[in-house]
Amino acid sequence: MFEGRKLVIATQHKKESVIAPLLEEALQVKCFVNEGFDTDVLGTFTGEIERKEDPISTARQKCLMAMDASNCDLGIASEGSFGAHPFAFFASTDDEFLIFIDKKNNLEIIARELSMDTNFNGQEITTEKELMEFAQVAQFPSHALILSKSQNDKTDVVKGITDINNLKNAFDDLIEVSNSIYVETDMRAMYNPSRMNVIEQATIKLISKIKNTCPDCKTPGFDITEVKKGLPCDLCGQPTKSTFSYIFQCQQCSYSKEELYPNKKEKEDPMYCDFCNP
Repeated sequence: MFEGRKLVIATQHKKESVIAPLLEEALQVKCFVNEGFDTDVLGTFTGEIERKEDPISTARQKCLMAMDASNCDLGIASEGSFGAHPFAFFASTDDEFLIFIDKKNNLEIIARELSMDTNFNGQEITTEKELMEFAQVAQFPSHALILSKSQNDKTDVVKGITDINNLKNAFDDLIEVSNSIYVETDMRAMYNPSRMNVIEQATIKLISKIKNTCPDCKTPGFDITEVKKGLPCDLCGQPTKSTFSYIFQCQQCSYSKEELYPNKKEKEDPMYCDFCNP
């Protein structure tokens, strides 16, 4: 279905360096980047341009824009968000979505990778000592930094700093016109190896989804559409909130299949039972 076809990667931040080799090997496609394609029009990490849509909608729009601009019917785009982990609230996370669109075969396949392997951080500082302490924690210089007057004022923002002398010079220039400055990690993929690793893992997950074909019509992307709770308690037999089964469904023919006990256990420990351990 994909062998020999061209696939556009919607990026201006060098994500093709990890996405293209994996896709070309797994799907036998020919990846390319539409030079000059500006993904920043859909939002920037530093807030000069606000992202108006959710990550999946933004990734979809980005992908379709690149496909239209290059007259290509096969494309992929990613969109990342950074913030507190949904469960470990004191940990930062990189939440990456990848979307694969095939207009020719009317396919859309999405993968997500949620990772705590990120240096995402920002801090208001007033001294060079504070700057150096932040830089060390942020894995500088392998991971770039951004300096600006404040978290909300990006009129004199300096991005992509990977050299110690440039970092100090940017600090000196900004501190002359502001009592304090804001230092933050540069989360653009080409300046952040940790994020690039997460995008790579999301690509591997996406390929696995693409290769999982419908048992009935062989369409790629036979994926989980519903998670059923209710794994029975090992002591009282009542349903718990733990996963009982996955429902897989085909995008094309609507064939569905239920996979029981996806976590390889048929009973749940009573400590997770609302009846035995309310």
